Amino acid sequence: MRENAFVRYHEPLFRPPSEADSFILQATLGCSWNACTYCAMYRGKRYQVRPLHDVLADISEARARFAEGVRHVFVADGDPLGMDLGQWEPILLALTASFPRLRRVSTYATARNLLEKSPDELRRLRELGLSLLYIGPESGDDPTLRRIAKGASAAEHVEAARKAREAGLEQSLIFLLGAGGRERSEAHARASGHLATAMDPRFLSTLTLTVIPGTPLSKLEHQGRFELPEVPELLTELRWFIEEAHPSAAIFRSNHASNYLPIGGRLPRDRAAILAAIDAALAGQVPLRPEWARGL
Repeated sequence: MRENAFVRYHEPLFRPPSEADSFILQATLGCSWNACTYCAMYRGKRYQVRPLHDVLADISEARARFAEGVRHVFVADGDPLGMDLGQWEPILLALTASFPRLRRVSTYATARNLLEKSPDELRRLRELGLSLLYIGPESGDDPTLRRIAKGASAAEHVEAARKAREAGLEQSLIFLLGAGGRERSEAHARASGHLATAMDPRFLSTLTLTVIPGTPLSKLEHQGRFELPEVPELLTELRWFIEEAHPSAAIFRSNHASNYLPIGGRLPRDRAAILAAIDAALAGQVPLRPEWARGL
């Protein structure tokens, strides 16, 4: 357990880059799915929902220390949307009561736990203040989704997104360059763009796969059954993705530390400029992030 000036955390603790200035509230520990073959975030950490009184105590302590300063709250760990409404409701009510300048409450979600919630439950969560879901389909290619053990198909992700949208919940989607390996590079990238179009998020981002030692994907790599694309191929995947992604109005970012080419813009407005930047990088006219500067 780590303790900072504000609250005690059970390590490891993760959050999206865009939540760097948020109050992180740890409502669950670990990930209820925890089977994705590329992911080492919560391996060895038993999933559990934290006792409600402990979570409410963290909110109370944060209110006493910096009530006026909290505008964004990110509810961790891996997929708290899977919590029952009876757990969510007092947490969201306490957040609203504790932080008068609160503008956004967000959390990680999976297609599986979205599909398990009824439309009424999702609407109620939105009414209580939950507004943004970070969802990582990683790929829109079903063979790739099966190989990385994502736990849901592309069609199930589309249905999950529809339910979220109808409840008024915004989505921030994450796709993973390289997840299809060299074998399915183009199929993975183009299908991911198609899925981004169908899910139609408010925010859209790409990360680049890092094969982490000890994961099932690492074992496949050592057996010669998975090969990560080279850097030019990863940039080409990004180009294919942008070509195929047609959300109605999304803020796109590829500036995560794992990426070789940090770029961004709005889709569809900036599609031509983004494609031109990728082409310039492929032609060697734009410097890429060096390996030493990349990270998870």
